[in-house]
Amino acid sequence: MSSVTNRIAADRLRAFTARAFVAAGMPADHAATCAELMVRADLTGADGHGVFRLPQYIRRIKGGAVNLRPRLVVAREAAGMALVDGDNGMGHVVMRFATETAIAKAKTAGVAWVGVRGSNHAGPASLYAAMPLAHDMIGLYLAVGNANHMAPWGGIDLLLSTNPIAVGVPGYEEGPIVLDMATTVAAYGKVKTRAQRGETLPEGWMIDRQGNSLTDPRRAAEGLLLPIGGYKGYGLALIFGLLAGTLNGAAMGKDVVDFNADDSSATNTGHAIVAISLSAFGEVDEFKRRVDRLVRDIRESRKMPGVERILLPGEQSRAKFEDRSRDGIPLPSSLLESLDKLARELKIPGVLESAS
Repeated sequence: MSSVTNRIAADRLRAFTARAFVAAGMPADHAATCAELMVRADLTGADGHGVFRLPQYIRRIKGGAVNLRPRLVVAREAAGMALVDGDNGMGHVVMRFATETAIAKAKTAGVAWVGVRGSNHAGPASLYAAMPLAHDMIGLYLAVGNANHMAPWGGIDLLLSTNPIAVGVPGYEEGPIVLDMATTVAAYGKVKTRAQRGETLPEGWMIDRQGNSLTDPRRAAEGLLLPIGGYKGYGLALIFGLLAGTLNGAAMGKDVVDFNADDSSATNTGHAIVAISLSAFGEVDEFKRRVDRLVRDIRESRKMPGVERILLPGEQSRAKFEDRSRDGIPLPSSLLESLDKLARELKIPGVLESAS
């Protein structure tokens, strides 16, 4: 049975998250970046990647797994590419730097691909695919997940992660299209949030090593996440991992560190962010109008019986963003208790307390 849900204002949650990181030794500007992006994840409904992750991040910081003062550098570059070395910094900080690098390069090169090594978990993929939208650019993001929860198709050894992809495409009046998906049926963060809420898993998310359905999230360590589309999802996870991990000299396959279980090892997480300037391909406004026309054609197309609305990728996230910005971010009492426990450990005011 789910625990009671509390609505917490985004500003309050953002301030608490930043305080926690500063108390753990992180510079204030990096703490602000992490807090901003984590709360934005919660605002858009990516609950498994928002403040839910804060105790785990702090635990890894205390364990020495993360460099709180990284020297972010461009290790290699050309007109339309760069390789960023994150120096084992927080993933949110590293990926903001990498995305800004891609955007700056795309303004002159038209298209820029930036690979990343030496990073950490950075939250939901959509955060970074959406950043180029404000610059009239398409954003495309790939990553190697921070724990292997999937086996090669037909196998039982955990050699692949959820390796996500996100793409943001600007629109006009209809707003952007933002696709964010794991290559598994469900991201592992959703399994963890279900466990915290005392909920079961839907059939089809996980199986055990005999191929039987696994619906108890407390037994997740015994199972495998299933890929989307069977062997096709396995193929996508492999290719995305090669592009975001192997190409950049980042971890992939057996080298991936399970950051859920290991609080002291650097993960060497790999990402890739691509920024595509609309103006390099034609007139920006005309492109956005064409996107709007396509969105309307899809939304107004004939529906199957019982279907009220045909949704576009990112539409539900935007609705949640509006709702949660207005009414607060829903936190189950179990998560709020976990955050208050963390506050006591860090000797800072809790989520619902005012900072002195």
